[in-house]
Amino acid sequence: MDDDDDDATDAEALDDDSGTNCSADDSDDDSGDDADDDVDVTESILSPTRRNRRRRTTTQDFPDSDLDATRLYLNEIGFSPLLTAEEEVYYSRLAQKGEESGRKRMIESNLRLVVKVARRYLNRGLALLDLVEEGNLGLIRAVEKFDPERGFRFSTYATWWIRQTIERAIMNQTRTIRLPVHVIKEINLYLRAARHLEQKLDHTPTAEEIADKLDRPIEDVKRMLGLNERVTSVDLPVGEDGDRLLLDTIPDENCVDPAMLLQEKNLQDHLCIWLKQLNEKQREVIQRRFGLAGYERATLEEVGNEIGVTRERVRQIQMDALRRLREIMEREGFSGDALIS
Repeated sequence: MDDDDDDATDAEALDDDSGTNCSADDSDDDSGDDADDDVDVTESILSPTRRNRRRRTTTQDFPDSDLDATRLYLNEIGFSPLLTAEEEVYYSRLAQKGEESGRKRMIESNLRLVVKVARRYLNRGLALLDLVEEGNLGLIRAVEKFDPERGFRFSTYATWWIRQTIERAIMNQTRTIRLPVHVIKEINLYLRAARHLEQKLDHTPTAEEIADKLDRPIEDVKRMLGLNERVTSVDLPVGEDGDRLLLDTIPDENCVDPAMLLQEKNLQDHLCIWLKQLNEKQREVIQRRFGLAGYERATLEEVGNEIGVTRERVRQIQMDALRRLREIMEREGFSGDALIS
């Protein structure tokens, strides 16, 4: 059984709704010649995107004077006319019988459907041509699996396969650290709930609100949302000219800001002068409480025992001294908040 068959949940769900079994089993014993023909047809369909894969662009990038790879591909597939319902049945029956002409006609006539579906996934990490290439693989699988006798249009059936292959490609190719598909689907479930709640609540929903909406444990929600964080290379160019790396803009938390060091040194030099403007008891309390002038830091009670007053009296003296120091600092042009820091 092919790997694609294991992942065909969405497409097979459509089959289940129709009331009959549609086997996702690939048990056909094709001859060597047929296999070679299949490869040739597949390559001829996908070749426009594969030849131009390095030219990543979107339809908004089309220049007026020159046709780029995307527009050229869209022009090429535009020559294949759409099939009527009767023609779909006819050519799909031929494809079921192993007729390569029927298979090729079904694929070529629905390449524009792939582009239409692929456009919905722009700005998700893959360029349009890459999305189309992945969608074409889903289209080929849909042609192989489609049963015209069920009564629904091929485009309805093929859309599920196209979407699945595109979504799987986005899941597998757009993350630096690959997550299992079932984990990504779980994350997407939480993100959809978060977007829905944000529209109703007019604020970014919390993990608790998302868990309450989905009736899931809050620990699971937090863990899954944590896995959604994107990894960015520190070598990523930044700035208008791209002349700097992201690494150059990240501050080193272990490195002390020179300006802060200078400010603290300046504050300490002035503090010795300001303390002399306090009375003797205020100065001693501040020095003992904050470990200045060679004293060890002491509690209110310890300071009270040293200077012979109660704990509450020490607190009052400290408050008066700090208030006096703030007044002195502000008069000297310093912020009073710097005393606390």
